[in-house]
Amino acid sequence: MHIAEGVLSPTECAVWYAAAAPFVIHGAREVVRQVKHHPENKLLLATAGAFTFVLSAIKLPSVSGSSSHPTGTGVGAVLFKPPVMAFLGMIVLIFQALLLAHGGISTLGANTFSMAIAGPWVGYAFYRITKKLGGPDALAIFLCMVFADFSTYCVTSFQLAFAFPDPNSGIMGAAGKFLGIFAVTQIPLALAEGVLGILLFRFLAKVAGPQLRSLGVLSGGSDASTTPAKEAADV
Repeated sequence: MHIAEGVLSPTECAVWYAAAAPFVIHGAREVVRQVKHHPENKLLLATAGAFTFVLSAIKLPSVSGSSSHPTGTGVGAVLFKPPVMAFLGMIVLIFQALLLAHGGISTLGANTFSMAIAGPWVGYAFYRITKKLGGPDALAIFLCMVFADFSTYCVTSFQLAFAFPDPNSGIMGAAGKFLGIFAVTQIPLALAEGVLGILLFRFLAKVAGPQLRSLGVLSGGSDASTTPAKEAADV
């Protein structure tokens, strides 16, 4: 999801900036609201951003000379809902572009849309559906992490397909080719990220159980009698 500088035309960059801007502005307002009204969640907010930065900075070789990355955005989507991740994800991508040469500033809008907007919303949809169907917390978190990761690369594939349509099969043909390049390494990466997400939330249940319950992440409502061991078992 790190489309590099120079890959997209100036017009395409502007379009993706315009598409991402409303989500990022709304996300910034949500971050301010969280910090103002729930200061006890500042560390969890920082954890979500740091997890996304570290995980999405991992660069693994794919086929045809490309590379794949985990995303980590599912954590913030579960904790604070997708709007917050639009802003946090953009900040992460700015630092990665400036410090790690991952992605770019001209392509920031496109990368933000795929990793920080589309990915968290798709992952969160699977999380909510699983919870509504009575699925366990662990399964809901696993599916959120997996599909937040994989859907990011699906969107990136279409972004590249719009930029470089196949001369014969057009955009859909190009999208199929880009998906074929990424899917080889992204499916196992997404599954591994799902497992890592479960482990992270088990740890958070031990150290920040009350905050997770207040955010509705842990089962059991606001019952303060729930022990750390029980919280970890729930996740």
